[in-house]
Amino acid sequence: MLQPRLGEHEGIALVADSSGIVSSSIHMFFMNFDIAVIWLDSSMHVVDKTIAKKWHPYYAPKNPALYTLELHTSKIAEFNKNDQVKFNDA
Repeated sequence: MLQPRLGEHEGIALVADSSGIVSSSIHMFFMNFDIAVIWLDSSMHVVDKTIAKKWHPYYAPKNPALYTLELHTSKIAEFNKNDQVKFNDA
């Protein structure tokens, strides 16, 4: 929030308190750029994805999610519904 841009290899992983649609929703108020949003369930499978537009009031996954990845828009094509995501230690 309030950053001028997001680098192509930057992003954030958010973890909700519990799996759900409302609990994993996001807003884009005060954002200066669009982002790719990837929602994952508790098994790390992609349940939904979208390009979130700056200053849009509300985005929520179509299915319950526990994890939300906010990434550079160029990353959206790398994820498809039901893909399993794994985090590796850098």
